[in-house]
Amino acid sequence: MNEPPAGGAAGIGRAGVGNPPVRTGADPTASTAVRYALVPAPRLSLDAVARRSGLHPDLIRRFVALGLIDAERDATGHLVFDPTAPAVLARIQRLRTGLCLNYASIGLVLDLLDRISLLEAALRGRGTRSETPPWT
Repeated sequence: MNEPPAGGAAGIGRAGVGNPPVRTGADPTASTAVRYALVPAPRLSLDAVARRSGLHPDLIRRFVALGLIDAERDATGHLVFDPTAPAVLARIQRLRTGLCLNYASIGLVLDLLDRISLLEAALRGRGTRSETPPWT
């Protein structure tokens, strides 16, 4: 009855799912409609991501194992990535070199930055402003 979408690739990384459903509505915990992508998104191979990011494939595999970047396995068992993977890897490298963070703390910083982005988007979506004046 409730079968997963075609493709059947098991997800690896921060998302932890193969083809995540897109929830409609503001509250992800509320019972809302779920839409599945009709057309599979283009994916990049490990070699393509390594070439575009300038990183060694073994380092990218380590990032996947640490959960710093999302990846899936295709039908042949090879890692495939979203087209945004090189940008995510560049962000990881900037955090590593610019702030001298280890990989465990980079995962925490990435999660916090994602949460901040979601909160800022929610505030922009509401169109409301805080009652307190800005600090600048």
